[in-house]
Amino acid sequence: MRAFVAVLEEGSLSGAARRLHVSQPALSQQMNGIERQLGVQLLVRSSTGVRATEAGATLLSEARAVLARYDQAVAAVTRHSGSGDVVLRLGIPLELPADLLSGPLTDLADAYPTTRVQALHMSTSAQVAALRAGELDVGLVREHPVGPDLDAVLVVEERLGVLLDAEQAVRLAGPDGIRLDALAGLDWVGFPRSGSPTWYDEITAILRSHGLDPGRTPPEGPGLIAPVKLAAVTAGGAFALAPPNWQQPIPESLTWAPLVGHPLVRRTWASWPASSRRRDLGHLIAALDYRGQE
Repeated sequence: MRAFVAVLEEGSLSGAARRLHVSQPALSQQMNGIERQLGVQLLVRSSTGVRATEAGATLLSEARAVLARYDQAVAAVTRHSGSGDVVLRLGIPLELPADLLSGPLTDLADAYPTTRVQALHMSTSAQVAALRAGELDVGLVREHPVGPDLDAVLVVEERLGVLLDAEQAVRLAGPDGIRLDALAGLDWVGFPRSGSPTWYDEITAILRSHGLDPGRTPPEGPGLIAPVKLAAVTAGGAFALAPPNWQQPIPESLTWAPLVGHPLVRRTWASWPASSRRRDLGHLIAALDYRGQE
């Protein structure tokens, strides 16, 4: 999203590439990937530069809003830091329950006022690599790391429901929600497998077992932020997965519904190097009590 905003603010791919310190071909691939994912043209490219289509202007507004909210969330996390120079680097995925970190971070700030929490948004795969490289102290990951070098504890389970067109949801819904196999023929708005291979494989296996075609793997990247996920579903013929009490406002044209039998449960583990002896880290892990089904 920052790359998309930069392209339109600079008015050219070359200018945005210089601003973002990336190559122009890589940036162009990113923009093409967003357009493929949403199935709509967002940019008009010409010899004089780049401008937004009507859909692109809409996404630009939404992207600025979600980036501002993300920066606000990171700032809120770092306010629990205290004034010392001890840094605890915390990896976080795109979506977390609203209250998962607020209480534990407050407890940490009270118990260890000299510990400063640095929140880093990273995919599961990137977090595991950073933990093993000593670049991260603790990560919130979507799959249990394999190997004796990392410890992990389950902190939350979320029963995922489905986001889809409101009128279609009325037709498909029964008294207990929507059956997963009733979504056959719709495209799943997924995420790149590279971000969390085990979780991706679990989802796609369950979709296939219910007669759904997961479709092609989305373009590589950090994953879909909420406004992009909603835009893809709004375009029609698609569904997305989301937990109940999702923080993102849902347009009136869409609705969230539970899945009958709760076939998809998203788990999040706290993971850290097994060799760590940090007391502040141990306090944070202890405070991240298992929250059960959300």
